[in-house]
Amino acid sequence: MILIVNTTSDTSVTEELTRGLKDRNIAAEVVEAASLKISPCIGCNHCWLKTPGTCSIKDDYGEILKQLIPADQLWVISNTALGFLDHKGKNIYDRIIPIATMNLCFADGQMRHVLRYDTAPDVGIIYLGEADRDYLERWNARTVQPSPSCCRAAFRRQASSDAGRLILRSLQRGWAASIMVH
Repeated sequence: MILIVNTTSDTSVTEELTRGLKDRNIAAEVVEAASLKISPCIGCNHCWLKTPGTCSIKDDYGEILKQLIPADQLWVISNTALGFLDHKGKNIYDRIIPIATMNLCFADGQMRHVLRYDTAPDVGIIYLGEADRDYLERWNARTVQPSPSCCRAAFRRQASSDAGRLILRSLQRGWAASIMVH
């Protein structure tokens, strides 16, 4: 299942993605999160120590986390601010941490967190606005690096139908991507 979390007020992107995926019989869940209250991570470590796998912040993110755990892919649709994801998109990334444990292991020559569950979703960004695509690609790859999730490529996107084709291509190749929306 693909989980698409749209933190923007532009629902046309998710409508186009949903249509394209539905036409190909690919299961997708869409969360229109623009009006949801999703607070930033406060670094309390409750999700690791006191309430394993559950964030201590009681806001609308709890339902997203429940959908994230069984997902094969997570796509975060975000506006940009100062050349990076805006605060809403960044909050989604920061709050992913409950899917990992605080235990560490070496993998591919790097220290990584041990996953709490058997799988972790591949993670991709669809961003609207101006940003340094190469930097976002490196940041996304590094952000998901503590788990076996992958993010391997960046795409520049010209039309909303391109995003659906790119997600489908990523499913076929087994990786997620960053996509730019103009």
